[in-house]
Amino acid sequence: QAILSTLGPQERFFSIDEFGPLSVRSKGGRQLVRAGEYPTIPQYQKSKGCLIVTAALELSTNQITHFYSKKKDTAEMIKLVDVLMGQYHGCQTLYLSWDAASWHASKRFKEKVDEINASAQQGLHTPCIALAPLPACAQFLNVIESVFSGLAKSVIHNSDYDSLEDCMAAIDRYFKDRNEHFLKNP
Repeated sequence: QAILSTLGPQERFFSIDEFGPLSVRSKGGRQLVRAGEYPTIPQYQKSKGCLIVTAALELSTNQITHFYSKKKDTAEMIKLVDVLMGQYHGCQTLYLSWDAASWHASKRFKEKVDEINASAQQGLHTPCIALAPLPACAQFLNVIESVFSGLAKSVIHNSDYDSLEDCMAAIDRYFKDRNEHFLKNP
């Protein structure tokens, strides 16, 4: 809260997390059905694929940046930082806030942040990275969790995608529509 209350025009604050792993198969959920109709979901089904969504929610503009990951690890966090650095290259500072997962605070990740910050201090026109980790066991403070909840209700629950690509396209469309809505309605 202290960082957000003093956030300058050249600073951005990101709430970051991963959604998944998610198995693409028939999912239950609320449905509007005719009287006497009882939809069923097979208990045992073959997965059509598995995905993890790695995402960052920029809190001042309410914009989501996301990509798909094979696993939750340090390499994916470094990839996310690289994506954010490219997308927000004109800013002074990027604050990253996330839960206490081990890959969010790994030695390799901190070395990457130190490398980026050294470049920024040398005047190479790159933003500084500041880490603002959430306390352990406080993932409910991570704002992006509410976005993932909306994603699950809108795109995942009560779904039966034909393929992994169809599911990914639906997720991409959800984030695109959400970002456009908040650009038009800040």
